[in-house]
Amino acid sequence: RFSTSRQTLMWIPDSFFSSLLSGRISTLKDETGAIFIDRDPAAFAPILNFLRTKELDLRGVSINVLRHEAEFYGITPLVRRLLLCEELERSSCGSVLFHGYLPPPGIPSRKINNTAGPPADVRTGQNCSETEIHGGGVQPTLAGTGEGTVKLGFPVDPRKVLIVAGHHNWIVAAYAHFAVCYRIKESSGWQQVFTSPYLDWTIERVALNAKVVGGPHGDKDKMVAVASESSIILWSIQDGGSGSEIGVFSLGVPVDALFFIGNQLVATSHTGKVGVWNAVTQHWQVQDVVPITSYDTAGSFLLLGCNNGSIYYIDMQKFPLRMKDNDLLVTELYHDPSNDAITALSVYLTPKTSVSGNWIEIAYGTSSGAVRVIVQHPETVGSGPQLFQTFTVHRSPVTKIMLSEKHLVSVCADNNHVRTWTVTRFRGMISTQPGSTPLASFKILSLEEAESHGSYCSGNDIGPFGERDDQQVFIQKVVPITNKLFVRLSSTGKR
Repeated sequence: RFSTSRQTLMWIPDSFFSSLLSGRISTLKDETGAIFIDRDPAAFAPILNFLRTKELDLRGVSINVLRHEAEFYGITPLVRRLLLCEELERSSCGSVLFHGYLPPPGIPSRKINNTAGPPADVRTGQNCSETEIHGGGVQPTLAGTGEGTVKLGFPVDPRKVLIVAGHHNWIVAAYAHFAVCYRIKESSGWQQVFTSPYLDWTIERVALNAKVVGGPHGDKDKMVAVASESSIILWSIQDGGSGSEIGVFSLGVPVDALFFIGNQLVATSHTGKVGVWNAVTQHWQVQDVVPITSYDTAGSFLLLGCNNGSIYYIDMQKFPLRMKDNDLLVTELYHDPSNDAITALSVYLTPKTSVSGNWIEIAYGTSSGAVRVIVQHPETVGSGPQLFQTFTVHRSPVTKIMLSEKHLVSVCADNNHVRTWTVTRFRGMISTQPGSTPLASFKILSLEEAESHGSYCSGNDIGPFGERDDQQVFIQKVVPITNKLFVRLSSTGKR
């Protein structure tokens, strides 16, 4: 309940109050004769104060809410001031978190090409000759050759950034039909280096390697790859920014993950296929394993968690030697005691990890919600990793897991419910004295897009992101279309 004079309310012409008190708007009165206005009283107090004193006190008030109320009451001088306050707080130059502004690139012109070779899915790449692998610069199509048969799925705005990936001082931004690479240098800032040709299919996965050793054109090359459905296209980018297509490959089944291990481009599918392109041998190879439910990389190792409860590994360093056998040398490392599917996997190489990779710690999550830590020490090499700890707090399948120097973080399918533990280490190795202690429980709630495009999950991953010997973060995007992201510490959930 507020008391004021008619003069205070009437000094702004054409406002809500001048209309109310002159009878142009009907009034509702209570039993004492006071006029009832059905609006927020907390926001009304500073508005009434402004009408009395022409001064503005913003302590404890949301500028946005106050402006909304001032617009309702038609207090034009106040609305103007509040807009100015908003402008003072916000700048198109970004906040201190901004490192650079990258203007939207020009969309590359589309090649009209009706003589587009065989469908990409025909090439399995098992024994491609050099000419086949380079594809002769032909535009890849997904199915058939006519324009009408190209499968595009859900239409996507061609100017919208779908996925961003980074490696060293490079980033790649994937749009619906093309990818753009940028690099940052201390002396010259961000520079656009490479734009891919326009692709007829929409990009769903992207991978970047800014540190290629022994590549096809020497060490200065960078490599970028994109995938859609089962097709993968790989480019090499020379130092000056000119790019050349290395090849178009097919996994034969939809690609779920695309990444580099050293010079090798790796594609995996949940159906149980692994495809590898080797920079030294220039060869693409596909191998069948058990259906894959998770993966992680450590040094030159690729670890696969599978639906039969086993963790397998492939040593990429030995890879070129095995080419003649056409065998990726997939070895079983560990089998879950409950035979549950391995739904999340995280490998931590301790400072004691030797060249032979003996000292290794693996945290994994299962379809039943169990979180386990297994450890392989030099003395256990003959017998494989030993089960170290089991946590049975989750009641839904574990979707993400991260073992770092100080924390163990797990996320389950129940609206991204996160549980974290503090890890005790002795001389760099995980220790049972006093053991891992529970730290926090919180949710990284994020709503998926209803009609999601294939790139949505890889472009809106919650994390955790960051170096494992430092504090990592989750990135929370609560609703699909928003201008707000919440950055939260992975160990405690603190924003």
